[in-house]
Amino acid sequence: MKFAAIADWAEQKQFKIEFMCEQLGVSTSGYYAWRGRGESDRDRADRRLTRLITGLYEGLRGNPGVRRIHAELVAVGHRISRKRVWRLMRAAGLQGRHPKPWKRTTVPGEQPVPAPDLIGRDFSATGPDRKWCGDISYVKTWDGWAYLATVIDLYSRRVVGWAVADHMRTELVTDALTMALTHRRPTGGVIFHSDRGSQGEFNRWTQHHRV
Repeated sequence: MKFAAIADWAEQKQFKIEFMCEQLGVSTSGYYAWRGRGESDRDRADRRLTRLITGLYEGLRGNPGVRRIHAELVAVGHRISRKRVWRLMRAAGLQGRHPKPWKRTTVPGEQPVPAPDLIGRDFSATGPDRKWCGDISYVKTWDGWAYLATVIDLYSRRVVGWAVADHMRTELVTDALTMALTHRRPTGGVIFHSDRGSQGEFNRWTQHHRV
């Protein structure tokens, strides 16, 4: 496969053969011997797949990795192992992006205000719609991060409101809270407990609120 790659680049006159052999850890004599005997069926197949993989890689967003390229190949009818895709991508210098699996969701406000803890660290409730708890989570998608805000009733542990967006601005939380209020229509005072991030503080409110 290294010899096939060298032959490709040599035809395009990108690098000198001696330089490519040295960088790929093969001998120049070995390359010329390989050229003399011609390519095997496997080598030709690898070359065709490498061109296809390169085209897919350049056409897809987000620097796709082995799993996504493999899925695309299978979708167009190529029965090929992930290990072979990995080998061909590595030989072609194609590397997928590996985003950090962790995202910071609690962002302090510019002027944080001390907030009283109205629930006293007691995450239980004696009845529905008396204590709600809000939080933000995130999911990595092919198009970027998707952020999910939820409102949970601490009595039933059910999600009573939620919102999804591509940002973590305050309206992400207020949209989830609005959904909870619209669907539940609580008759008494509800304590909404959130973290102390700028989103949950609603820019000027305290950490916990009666709604």
